[in-house]
Amino acid sequence: MQHLASRLRRLAPSCGPVRLIAIDGHAGSGKSTFAGQLADSCDGAPVLHLDDIASHDELFAWTGRLLSQVIEPLGRGESAHYAPYDWRSRRFGPPRALPPAPVILIEGVGAGRRALRPHLAHLLWMELPGAESWARGRSRDGEEQRDFWDGWVEAERRHFADDPSRPFADLLVLQGKEGYEVLPGPAETVGPDQRITHGEGPPAVC
Repeated sequence: MQHLASRLRRLAPSCGPVRLIAIDGHAGSGKSTFAGQLADSCDGAPVLHLDDIASHDELFAWTGRLLSQVIEPLGRGESAHYAPYDWRSRRFGPPRALPPAPVILIEGVGAGRRALRPHLAHLLWMELPGAESWARGRSRDGEEQRDFWDGWVEAERRHFADDPSRPFADLLVLQGKEGYEVLPGPAETVGPDQRITHGEGPPAVC
């Protein structure tokens, strides 16, 4: 993980003074756990969870709020302020500050959407198929969330059909029994008519 953290810290800032790193993937693919470990390796980098930005009424239609509350202030070198959503009470809470930092991680389904990619220093994709990810998520959340998951899966399918993230990922993250393997992603394609290349050197293991 330290090798990946060092690589990310060496990237050029992408959003004002911030190196904004997106961690995307299907729901249940392990984004939050990976983001927490990567944040620790990045000297305690802040993590913005898109679960705090989305809501029951806007599972994926939250781009405008994220841009105005987070991306635009960070781009000016200012602290962002966003209102985290409470999924139990179904309302937004008091504003939470997010000061600019050398590295900030954004994790959640849709973190690599087209509207955000111009502001990203790197896009990471959790390489786990949708069906397996959703099964893990359903098992984690239990029977009481069954109806929510039924609606979520369909919404996620529609989102990625219209606005896929994986083809633009700089790195693919595979979870193994003893850590993570990080591989070059599809974004290393040289041009629109070029085959995907995998760079030089061995993959990082963290």
